[in-house]
Amino acid sequence: MGYYIKVEPNVKIYVEDLNEGADNTILFIHGWPGSHKLFEYQFDVLPKLGYRCIGIDTRGFGESDKPYKGYNFDRLSDDVRCIIDALKLRNITLAGHSTGGAIAVRYMARHKGHGVSKLALFAAAAPSLIKRPNFPYGLDKETVINLIEGTYSDRPKMLQGFGDIFFYQHISEAFSNWFFQLGLQAAGWATAAIANAWINEVFFSDLEEINVPTLIIHGIHDKVVPFELGEIQEKCIKDSKLLPFEFSGHASFYDEKDRFNKELIKFIEE
Repeated sequence: MGYYIKVEPNVKIYVEDLNEGADNTILFIHGWPGSHKLFEYQFDVLPKLGYRCIGIDTRGFGESDKPYKGYNFDRLSDDVRCIIDALKLRNITLAGHSTGGAIAVRYMARHKGHGVSKLALFAAAAPSLIKRPNFPYGLDKETVINLIEGTYSDRPKMLQGFGDIFFYQHISEAFSNWFFQLGLQAAGWATAAIANAWINEVFFSDLEEINVPTLIIHGIHDKVVPFELGEIQEKCIKDSKLLPFEFSGHASFYDEKDRFNKELIKFIEE
């Protein structure tokens, strides 16, 4: 079932809510530049196994409103708080991919893990997506600047290039076109603003504040969020476990979807 939740006077967030009433709830936050539909192959399976799956489209993306402002990670995590409060969610697993993982990390620190009993990070863009002084991991800043410039000059071309490095396993042309359409559904200004946020924000202290069991799934062939960042997350988060996915790139939830679903269920049931 899909519906909208108001997070600011003029901003509504789209929510896909499957199997309401189930005992275990997973709240999924997608990565850039997609939508909740990236988790289609989780939503196909997990509700049948008794899980409530909630997917949100972050502001500016998918079917959510696309305001011109509000694309810093504090505001994005506040949007998640609004949804958790509106739905009265408790003891959930908060699951975030890439930028969605960074939003989840900021949520855990800024909102003290309100309503969350477990955290799952998939190729999370933390503690810093770009290399910085004294932090030699991640992407070169110029790579992100090129994505921003591509967004403003030829967004379809930029999205096609990004799709080419997103997956490790072979994908069909039809699937590639589907992924491309998800990116086009976003607003250009939101697409660029999130990329700017990667440059401007870091999550070193946020990681250290996480105090719930945390599963980290990271593809070793990830060309978007390098695998080293997953290793750093495991070192910084007290009660965490890193699972390297040997046959995955940035999209382990599709590259190795059967193993991904199995490991996520195992983690929730532990």
